Formats: sequence, structure tokens, C-alpha cells
Amino acid sequence: MPFASLANPEFLITSLIVVASPGTGALVTLAAGLSSGARASLIAAFGCTLGIVPHMLAAITGLAALLHASAVAFDAVKYAGVAYLLYMAWMSLQERGALAIDATSPPRTAREIVVHAVLVNLLNPKLSIFFLAFLPQFIARDEPRPTHLMVELSLVFMAMTFAVFAVYGVFAAAVRDCVLARPRVLQWMRRGFAAAFVGLGAKLALVQR
Repeated sequence: MPFASLANPEFLITSLIVVASPGTGALVTLAAGLSSGARASLIAAFGCTLGIVPHMLAAITGLAALLHASAVAFDAVKYAGVAYLLYMAWMSLQERGALAIDATSPPRTAREIVVHAVLVNLLNPKLSIFFLAFLPQFIARDEPRPTHLMVELSLVFMAMTFAVFAVYGVFAAAVRDCVLARPRVLQWMRRGFAAAFVGLGAKLALVQR
């Protein structure tokens, strides 16, 4: 049955919880919608979805398990993610930073938005955990085509990611004018984004294999 995963409510519900929970991808999509409008938010949502592909390939080829088994490799990726999250927190506080919620900031190109979003999800620990620990639970030991099913599950997860992030981004774009008209709100929004990225970085730093 094509896309048999659609008939698995447990997978769909758990995936929705993982996708909808606050994370770096959601924050980047929200920031894109607030700073540049609906089109930029949809591009950011697409970039975040594209950033799932390396995690999917790692799970399929077994690289995720190898990374989990190697303390040095695990720590290298983990602290690279922490450093990038702290960099994003710093840039969020800058009025002309990449995540600045400011109508007068220079617009970024679609390519810049996509590359940034891909990098964000490439270093997203939530995705690594999902593909390493959660996804294999839905692959039965006697599954005749485990790779095919893993790809199918991953595609469903990616579709859900784009849909949820698109809703986040379009909503942010809808309230953009109200936010931009209030300088104090803008200031607190920047601080909020920065604090969120610092919190995610601290959480990642405490993750153990």
C-alpha cells in the first residue's frame, strides 16, 4: 500500500508533536515572516524541510548510528550546533542581523534564506534524535523493504514539517505590520529570539549520547 504510514495514527500524531514543538526551524520561519513577509516565510519553511534530507540519508545509510557510537564525532557535531545557535542569538540582537525583525533591513535573497534554513536544521539535535531513536521503531524486523518504508516515513515527516512551518510563517507575516509599528515590541521580539536560541544551545550542550 503506497504511503502506508498515513494509516498509522501513532506515527502521525507523534511526528506532529515533534514538528510543532518549538525549535530552531520554527523560530527561523517566524523571523522570516515577521521581517520579510509571507513569501520569505514559505521559502524559509522550504529550506527547513530541505534540511531534513541529510538526517534522512544518515539514518538510511547508518551514519546516524555511527555518529551515536563515536563520542568524538558526537561531541564535534553537538558543539558545532551550540556555537551556531549562540551565533544566531547574537545576530538576533543586532538591528541589521540576519534575523532582525525590521522592515527597513535589506531583504535577503531566496538563496540566502534557503541556505540559512538548511544550516539551521542540519545542526538541529531534535531531528538527529528523531531519525536515530524514533523513526526505526516503525520499521518492523520482518519488514521486506525497510529502506523503502524509511524513505516513505521520512517524506511524510517532511511534508508535515513544511505544512506546519508554513502556517507559522504565514501567521507571523499576517501580524507583521502590527509588530513593526511598535518599536518596543520589536525590541522584545529580538530579545525573545535571542533568549530562545541561547536556551536551545544550552539544552543541546547538555545532551548526552
